[in-house]
Amino acid sequence: MIAAPGFWDTPNQAKVITRERSILDDLVSEFRRFDQELADIGELVTLSEDEPDLLDDIERSLDRLNDSFEAYEFRTMLDGPHDRSNAIMMIHSGAGGTESQDWAQMLFRMYKRWAERHDYGFELLDILPGDEAGIKSVTFQINGEYAYGYSRAEGGVHRLVRISPFDANSRRHTSFASVFVYPEIEDDIEIEVNPTDIRIDVYRSSGPGGQGVNTTDSAVRLTHLPTNIVITCQNERSQLRNREIAMRILKARLYDLKMQEKEEERRKMETEKKDIAWGSQIRSYVLHPYRLIKDHRTDIETGKVDDFLDGNIDSFIEAYLRQ
Repeated sequence: MIAAPGFWDTPNQAKVITRERSILDDLVSEFRRFDQELADIGELVTLSEDEPDLLDDIERSLDRLNDSFEAYEFRTMLDGPHDRSNAIMMIHSGAGGTESQDWAQMLFRMYKRWAERHDYGFELLDILPGDEAGIKSVTFQINGEYAYGYSRAEGGVHRLVRISPFDANSRRHTSFASVFVYPEIEDDIEIEVNPTDIRIDVYRSSGPGGQGVNTTDSAVRLTHLPTNIVITCQNERSQLRNREIAMRILKARLYDLKMQEKEEERRKMETEKKDIAWGSQIRSYVLHPYRLIKDHRTDIETGKVDDFLDGNIDSFIEAYLRQ
């Protein structure tokens, strides 16, 4: 098909097709590798009839092959149009002031550590510090294959119960933060943004970043008037760079809305997102009076709280996506 006359006459469509072909080629190549490894193990089984000492090696090889194939099988389930894309994530602290802002900071660290565990790239796009500690909101991008496919499982309200480190009387507090996840949209996907629909405001950055950030009007706020979507970006020193990043986030948000209109499943997901309230959390993190993290969508739970908050969240993600 790629060699057919006129194939590259429509570059955007050609890029989509070649990308899909590359994905399928990778899946087929990996499957063939599994097939060859299984054949090699079969030969070892035959040899073990005369050399019983090979049985331990065979068992270890089968275990490794089984683990690799299970991971491969799971990846094949992530077949959404943007599951292989980079992910744009946003965290917003809930009501509760410093308590919730500190909780948002903890979640931010958790996802950053998760990205590091997967050797994903991590890019901070915008951050609004808390009044005394933590953060009010943060937007960041996780770059890597299947970053969106995996992280989309994290969208929703996250609830924390603990003894407050900010309460002189050491009382127990409940805090909330909401997480939103969007795929990064490739430049070859056409999202029409009318310049007259955007209001652009520039202002002086209020966050950390050095003299160049804080003394110039480099921060950018985009307001998409038809949808009332507001995007802020103040992390870069250059106003132009902040504007480019804000437009990239806006494009992802608008594409998400577009897909909601076209796909019933996406509309259902967005309805759930809009219905999020402080009391309909997807996950609870309890640090006192006992230590337990429980996902209310799958009922999976763990008592390894510190390990989980350090980014070891894959079992919860996989359980939700398999469901």
